[in-house]
Amino acid sequence: MLLEEISLLLQKGKAKEVKSLVQQALDEGVQPADILNEGLIKGMSIIGGKFRNNEVFVPEVLVAARAMNFGLEILRPALVRDGNKAKGKALICTVHGDLHDIGKNLVKMMIEGQGIEVIDLGVDVAPEVIAEAIQEHHPDLLCLSALLTTTMMNQKVIIDYLKKAGIRDQVKILVGGAPVTEQFARDIGADAYAADAASASELALAYCR
Repeated sequence: MLLEEISLLLQKGKAKEVKSLVQQALDEGVQPADILNEGLIKGMSIIGGKFRNNEVFVPEVLVAARAMNFGLEILRPALVRDGNKAKGKALICTVHGDLHDIGKNLVKMMIEGQGIEVIDLGVDVAPEVIAEAIQEHHPDLLCLSALLTTTMMNQKVIIDYLKKAGIRDQVKILVGGAPVTEQFARDIGADAYAADAASASELALAYCR
């Protein structure tokens, strides 16, 4: 019942209440992994489904993600103590030449909502920086965002750079952004395309399993 309440409050964006209930659940001896999976991740997954079906919109997703982060502040130390690891690791960035970050940030939050660790490299990120990050962090997934027709080709530039560096096969590559299409993703050699943040989070989970 307590975990269901955490899920419901997260969906409503009640950050302080979520934080309080996560602490209460820990105090009552609920397993940290259960709080994460049955409370926080379950709530965020429901919001993701509603977002994909246009039942909620970006503001609702953002406040739900904020509530999840409040809960994770309390939960993370207990998860570490219990040896619970993230389901996987993803790098995310907006490609060089592109300063847009709202879509990237939304995808980041949704992927984190699946229990995946996300390393955000920011906006206007050069291929060299991405290559270094892959070698340093060994992610399962690389998410590339491009919001302009003038910068979407830089997704291909990055993939080509990773091929030349000999590390393309070390990571799955997911591309997205307003002008990007499924056909474009195939043409540039990406592994997958996501039309929205909810789809991106589901694909990320599939690649990290």
